[in-house]
Amino acid sequence: MKSQRKVVAVVAMALLAAGCGRSETGEETAPAQVATSGDFGDLSGICHGGTATGAPTQGVTATEIEVGVFSDVGFTKQPEFVDAAKVFTSWCNAAGGINGRKVVFEVRDSNLLEVRPRMLDACREDFALVGGGAALDGLGVKDRLACLLPEFPAQVSQSQNLQSDLQVSALTSTYAHYEPYFGFRKWLLNEAYPESAGAIGIINGDSPVTKVLGDKAVEAIKAAGGTVTYSELYPASGVSDWTPYAQAIKNKNVRGLVFYGDFRQLGKLEDVLTGMNYELDWIDPTNNSYNPQFLHAAAQSVGMQNNVVDLTGAVPVEASAASTAMRQVHDMYAKYAPGAELALGSVRALSSWLLFAKAAASCGDELTRRCVLEAAAKETAWTGGGLHTARDLSDKDAAPDCFNVMQATPEGWKQADFKPDRGLYRCDVPPYRYTGAYGSATTLADVGKTLGDLK
Repeated sequence: MKSQRKVVAVVAMALLAAGCGRSETGEETAPAQVATSGDFGDLSGICHGGTATGAPTQGVTATEIEVGVFSDVGFTKQPEFVDAAKVFTSWCNAAGGINGRKVVFEVRDSNLLEVRPRMLDACREDFALVGGGAALDGLGVKDRLACLLPEFPAQVSQSQNLQSDLQVSALTSTYAHYEPYFGFRKWLLNEAYPESAGAIGIINGDSPVTKVLGDKAVEAIKAAGGTVTYSELYPASGVSDWTPYAQAIKNKNVRGLVFYGDFRQLGKLEDVLTGMNYELDWIDPTNNSYNPQFLHAAAQSVGMQNNVVDLTGAVPVEASAASTAMRQVHDMYAKYAPGAELALGSVRALSSWLLFAKAAASCGDELTRRCVLEAAAKETAWTGGGLHTARDLSDKDAAPDCFNVMQATPEGWKQADFKPDRGLYRCDVPPYRYTGAYGSATTLADVGKTLGDLK
């Protein structure tokens, strides 16, 4: 029983670190409408009616398109991917669907440890996977490729699935070969808090996924001019007393801290640090903490400890006054999922849904897996209608180019003073490519398939 609890705790840590938490935009202030035209942001006619016929492939009939949405919602109780699927499909179907076909979705609840069974279910029924993710997604990637199932994920966690075949990622903050937070780290260490550069600490949950993320962070911090003087693991099941960790941070005079793991545990650590009257220059809780729950968990300390996160070029949820697309998202949620919480995962999921819908619509009556994948991969400046900076989806290994920083305050998340130079973003920092080896993606060849098998 103890070993089972340990496995669940390790996997939960992996999920939290994987980012399940929360474009240039104009300055228009007119209220957005939940239109039934199928227009979203600067994208026209994403969804519309039509007279589709035939059933060209699995999951596609003359009247419906069935897709799967992966989520660990059964364990985490975090429904952001499910909510995004409900909102998008309701909005899209109200506009006529995709060429007249209604979009229906099935939640594939991987419940942390059930990735493979749910993937096998998806292989039997779904046309594609859209707008979801699982902490241990690497466990299902071979099955997905063996059944030639396309994926348009909102989240990618493990190296086996990162940039795997038959996958087009509209917006993720995980890259196989590039550090997504390099601009953010350069800003922290060279501009905002240069006194912290020689005294960086990192605390990492003891799980395979978070340890890889931590290793990548250490390499990037050094490349950005920082020195890591304190590095520690903590048990994936959590810590009952964070005092020894806080004391070590104070003794080593750590000025900047990166924390990978459960943001609720970080809230406890910050409370101890605050109680010791030790204030760091900055704490990076990673953008999986970009949500109201973290503000609640760290409520006693958020006014003293300076928590800053990089949204890697996504429009902040709070920026509806500056973003037509985000304003429309708020209106869509108010209509189709009132009370649902918007988070970074919601934005990623919606961008994936929009990409899928646009690609599928371009295929016309003969909607096939090959067509939808090829159409999506032709997007060379995808912004999700204005939800994030432009991404070249034709290049799987394209480097990140922009960052934007949010700061936790007692009043909520606010934009930090990071000197944006392109609308909501800053894009003047060159990318950093990892020199270390952090695993490789699964390919069709690994399961005895080729692209020629895809119909």
